[in-house]
Amino acid sequence: MRLVIQRVSSASVRVEGATVGAIGRGLLVLAGVEKGDGMEKVRAAAEKLAGLRVFEDEAGKMNLDTAAASGAFLVVSQFTLAGSLARGRRPSFDNAAPPEEAAPLVEALVEELRGRGFRVETGRFRAYMEVSLVNDGPVTFVAEF
Repeated sequence: MRLVIQRVSSASVRVEGATVGAIGRGLLVLAGVEKGDGMEKVRAAAEKLAGLRVFEDEAGKMNLDTAAASGAFLVVSQFTLAGSLARGRRPSFDNAAPPEEAAPLVEALVEELRGRGFRVETGRFRAYMEVSLVNDGPVTFVAEF
C-alpha cells in the first residue's frame, strides 16, 4: 500500500461536478493498493496516519497529530500510485490490486480512521475525480506499507 499524504488547509473531491468529500484543516491521503496488500497493511497505515505529527505547535515545530490539530482526513483511492515507471515511457500497472480487492481495503482504511474518532471524507472508488487542495507548507510525504 502506497500513500501520498499532504497537509492541507482545505481539500475537496468532485465527481461529475458534485462535491462528494471536503475537509478544512487536515490530511489529504491518496491511497494506492497493490497486489498482496491486506488488513495488516491497512492497520499499519491507519496507525501511522492517526499518530503522524505533522502539524505545527505554538513554537512552529511539527509536533501535533491530526487530532491535536482538530483536523480531518480526506481519503482518495488512486490506483496510479501502484504504477511503475521503471521501464519505457508508459506506466505499468501490473502491481495494482484489482478493484474487487482494492475497494474493500480503501474502505477498511477509512473505517479504521473513523474508529479512532476522526472525521473522514472520501472520494468515490473507480470514478473520475477532480481533487482540489491547498497544500499547507507545502508538506507532503510518501509512505509505503
